Amino acid sequence: MRRTSGSLYQGFGSFAQTVKKINWNLKLTLGRSCRKISIFRIDSTQDLSKNEGSIDKMKNWLVGLLIIGLVSILGCQPTSKDKPAAQRELRVAVAGPFTGNIAAFGEMIKRGAKLKAEEINTAGGINGMKLTLRFEDDTGNDREAGLVATRIATDRQILAVVGHFNSSCTLTGKPIYQRNGIVALSPGSTNVKVAVDSDWMFRNIYRDDFQGEFIAKYIKNNLTDLKTVAIFFDNDDYGRGLRDGFIVGAEKYGLEVVASEAYDRNSTDFKAQLTSIQGKKPDVIFISGLYTQAGLIVSQADEVGINTQIFGADGVDSPEFLKKAGNAAEGMYLTTPFTFDLGSESAKQVAVDFEAKYEVPPDTWAALSYDAVGMIADAIAKTYKNDASLADNRKAIRDYLAAITTPAKGYTGITGLTYFDKNGDCVKPAYVKLVKDGKFTTAPVQMLDTN
Repeated sequence: MRRTSGSLYQGFGSFAQTVKKINWNLKLTLGRSCRKISIFRIDSTQDLSKNEGSIDKMKNWLVGLLIIGLVSILGCQPTSKDKPAAQRELRVAVAGPFTGNIAAFGEMIKRGAKLKAEEINTAGGINGMKLTLRFEDDTGNDREAGLVATRIATDRQILAVVGHFNSSCTLTGKPIYQRNGIVALSPGSTNVKVAVDSDWMFRNIYRDDFQGEFIAKYIKNNLTDLKTVAIFFDNDDYGRGLRDGFIVGAEKYGLEVVASEAYDRNSTDFKAQLTSIQGKKPDVIFISGLYTQAGLIVSQADEVGINTQIFGADGVDSPEFLKKAGNAAEGMYLTTPFTFDLGSESAKQVAVDFEAKYEVPPDTWAALSYDAVGMIADAIAKTYKNDASLADNRKAIRDYLAAITTPAKGYTGITGLTYFDKNGDCVKPAYVKLVKDGKFTTAPVQMLDTN
């Protein structure tokens, strides 16, 4: 541009400095994603000397031109709708105890969830979009679960939650998910209050009132010489809830409860309480708790000379229990929501794939988490809309799951058929395992009713 006056030259110098401050790298970066960018040119041969009286207007015009150009560039940024489906991600959170003293549960949950997500993505994803899992560690602690739930619920990219595992953690997260309108599907929480009074909480596992009563019924019908029971329970939502269910069943089926003692899950020495229980001379000891303490309890019961039959529940169903209990676990019974031994051919194939990938066989919690991810993915596939808001997509997932209320509408996974009642609870059978030769085996007698 030919210099026409000092003031005009200075004006353009100032303008040039402004441009530098804005940083033209922005244009280079954003330009790659623009479909069309208009090019603004100024004729450098134009004689501006005739317009010296309009220098201020010229400055304003040029600044305005710059703003319009930048807006055009920014406007070319692709929205989520512009991105090819194959490059987009649909995010689901998985919350569980991935560290801490029950991390063995969390590791199986993580592996089962990952395996299902990988299978979905290998098959083309969800309507061409990649399913991405974000794992959040609640450490099995209800306070940490509250922080995790808040982090998940307020994340603008997460559509739904698989979790939590511990009942106390799920009960802490439930109102947070409710307030923020995001579905949580638990593959492990059995306390009776988990799904009650929430439109956004579901589970693909039975409740403790069913499980507790089932154990009493199994003892009465199949271990007929056992008449009296001592309950040794973890003093948390899971342990107390299962204890209550068992007491109802004991009264119903004519078993006498001769002792009921709570233990602290942070304790490692249970010998004094076990000695007290031994004094009541029960025919069977029912342990209502998780594998970490149950393994120690069974081992220490053997050390103090207790030869009583022991019965556990699904919280004991972990290979880590067998390591902790050792030979003292031989002959022990426990309930579980699923066993691969009685699973379908598809379940057996998943077990083969799981072991090939992780070099260990899957457990119950891997199976339930595998199915939970599959169920959420199915709901997303049937309801997700690119042009809908996050709130609308989350609600559509909830509405879809809430409508699965009959066997005909149910989701068939490797753990069987899952459908929900009005609360979000499901109807599932309980299986029984027996520790034999240091391994979990399927007990010879099963009662696969759901009543």
